[in-house]
Amino acid sequence: MKVMSIDVGHEMDDKRELLCHFLAALAYRTQKALRDAPADFESFRAAEGVRTPAQMVCHMTSVLGYARTFFVGGTYWPDDLPSLHAEIARFHEMLQDLDRHIKSGSPLLDGMSAERLLQGPFSDAMTHAGQLAMLRRLAGAPVAPEDFSVAQIDANRLGPDQPEPARPDEIWPEAPAGWMPPSKR
Repeated sequence: MKVMSIDVGHEMDDKRELLCHFLAALAYRTQKALRDAPADFESFRAAEGVRTPAQMVCHMTSVLGYARTFFVGGTYWPDDLPSLHAEIARFHEMLQDLDRHIKSGSPLLDGMSAERLLQGPFSDAMTHAGQLAMLRRLAGAPVAPEDFSVAQIDANRLGPDQPEPARPDEIWPEAPAGWMPPSKR
């Protein structure tokens, strides 16, 4: 197993490095789904019983907070915050806190493993990032497609300031009226 040195004087193995990269990809995909959303998007409700975008981001933070309990113990049940903007800020703070525990070598508790974190709460949160993108489409403000395999994902960039797509798609058959391919902007 490869062992890599990190800034804080600890060592990080391949599994933890991958978890950190996954969190950065989650930050990127979440911000892609939220970038340039209409002002009323935070309260959009696709149907009765479906979470609003603000509630979805709160739930994503809750799922990641559950993951954090495997480093720090206890429980995590966040209350709803008053705005989507506040929910987004708390979400990114949670990503950064989880990343800190992973990079510092904090031991996993209760028999948790890197694989189970990935298959459980981390994957659950990524599913919800996709649901945010779907809510954008249902709200009439779809997110343009891109090739995520070349996205500028940086394990040290977990905040809301994520880069623009590195390779946005030129063809988007379902594009809303007025959309222009990147090469024509």
